[in-house]
Amino acid sequence: MRFFFLTVSHAAMLAIGFALGIYLLPILVAPESPSRAEVMENLSGARYTATFKRGLKGNDFAHWGEGTLSIGANSVSFIGELAPGPDYKLYLAPRYVEDEAEFNAVKEQSARVGDVKTFDRFILDLPSSVDPEQYSAAVIWCERFGEFITAGKYR
Repeated sequence: MRFFFLTVSHAAMLAIGFALGIYLLPILVAPESPSRAEVMENLSGARYTATFKRGLKGNDFAHWGEGTLSIGANSVSFIGELAPGPDYKLYLAPRYVEDEAEFNAVKEQSARVGDVKTFDRFILDLPSSVDPEQYSAAVIWCERFGEFITAGKYR
């Protein structure tokens, strides 16, 4: 009986440690965010603005985002807060989506802008091959786990 309880308790601690590692590792290895002033400068030159908010269908305690995303002529910037996680990508989508199923339905028609490696502010170069006029929404997606993080409509 003692062996059973030791096995269960050690397996539970291993599972908790693994889950904490997945959650904390992106925070620990995240590069420094751009300064608030740098992001605000990019925000001022924006052509489009999307608002990310909590409470979307695809959000839960570990997958959410809130803040302002701005799309300029050459860059995309964000100021707000994202739930930490690995392998986040920013996509421009042809329509607004609120969960995994809706995004998976339009992912092939969406344009990947870049990697999101910080969780409070970021600035990404807008690839020259991506025309924001062809899309209407921005989506932050966890590529590794196929998880919807947040989205906002900008047109």
